[in-house]
Amino acid sequence: MTTKPTPRVRVPAKAAAGELIEIKTLISHEMESGQRKDAQGQTIPRKILNKFSASFNGKPVFSADWHPAISANPYQSFFFKATESGEFTFTWKDDDGSEYTAKNKLTVG
Repeated sequence: MTTKPTPRVRVPAKAAAGELIEIKTLISHEMESGQRKDAQGQTIPRKILNKFSASFNGKPVFSADWHPAISANPYQSFFFKATESGEFTFTWKDDDGSEYTAKNKLTVG
């Protein structure tokens, strides 16, 4: 893989109590299938994101299991009802055990 996976997340900085907000995530990731060969004829190891999860103040609020057909640079969005201020933690897990995280704060008021 030539580029380091880079998570990008769009969360509104502020929301009214009870407001339904959309959260958008995208991670730059090439998603290697494990079926191609490099210039020396060696198989390039499989490297595919297979899980995405989001938690708010330490409590899970969304999760998805992704399968090999997921595209490169996968995009995931979901809705969340804002009831209190806090911090989101977003985690992407790779086949090889790697994890990529991003954090964003939300102020409700």
